[in-house]
Amino acid sequence: MTDLKPKVIVIAGPTASGKSALASAIAREFTGTVINADSQQCYADLPILTARPTAAEMAAIPHRLFGDLGPLVKDAAPAWAKRAANAITAASFAGSPPIVVGGTGLYLQALMDGMPAMPPIDPAVRDAARALLDEIGHAALHTRLAERDPLIAARLKVGDTQRLLRAWEVVEGTGRPLSAWQQDDPCRPVVADYHAVLLMPPRDETVAAGDARFDAMLAGGALDEVAALVGSGVPADAPVMRVLGARPLARHLAGETDLEGAVTLAKTATRQYAKRQATWFRNQLFANSTYFTKYSESLCDEVFSKIRCFLLT
Repeated sequence: MTDLKPKVIVIAGPTASGKSALASAIAREFTGTVINADSQQCYADLPILTARPTAAEMAAIPHRLFGDLGPLVKDAAPAWAKRAANAITAASFAGSPPIVVGGTGLYLQALMDGMPAMPPIDPAVRDAARALLDEIGHAALHTRLAERDPLIAARLKVGDTQRLLRAWEVVEGTGRPLSAWQQDDPCRPVVADYHAVLLMPPRDETVAAGDARFDAMLAGGALDEVAALVGSGVPADAPVMRVLGARPLARHLAGETDLEGAVTLAKTATRQYAKRQATWFRNQLFANSTYFTKYSESLCDEVFSKIRCFLLT
């Protein structure tokens, strides 16, 4: 594990498929280090609502990149991949197999396949883009983007605020369209061998598991977490508020909907997110092993055997 090419175990799958439990089991078996690849679990402020491993779990097994971002940080896949590469290198050097676990497909793509390198965008350009959107609206900004980057504009929905702003920021800040940057050769943050395990339970199982988990989050204090976040002055459009369930619960706290309505919105969003994840993994991720079930201990012997072979070759 101390050579220049780390061997990295990747555990992927839609939300509520049991990825974290499998990663922990592998870490215990192989004295590994668990590295987060879930964009929501990167934020520090909502550990319950993001189903982050507990303090006891993180004390028992080395965990990296969990809760390492503040609520206003807009995390992009290449930036995460650089942090993950550092964590992988450190774990490998220490003789602890790195186990990357999460359901954010673009994060895994940025790590395993690389993404084209783009220069950082000046914060003043970002502020100007937001001000322009507020001034002229989504439709007009989309029209302007189509004049400067027609390839990207054709792929974007008019109301997709995040991606619309990103495309405009890039062309404004670099003088080069985002579509041109995306055609450059990908830059890999670390050269490594990967063994990917994919959990793909039937949709009805992930729906039931997601619903039950959200109920457990509420019982465990998720509403209080959101209340504390909102009370601290974090704005409604802050990056952390993209966490599943955060905005519906914030609307309930603001008196805009009852709790039952907020829970329904949150569960619906979770189901839609899990469906998008499953589609992405089905079409984009090369997995060495795919299991069409949620995690259970019965999987461990087979998974451990394959990982053992991977680590020894």
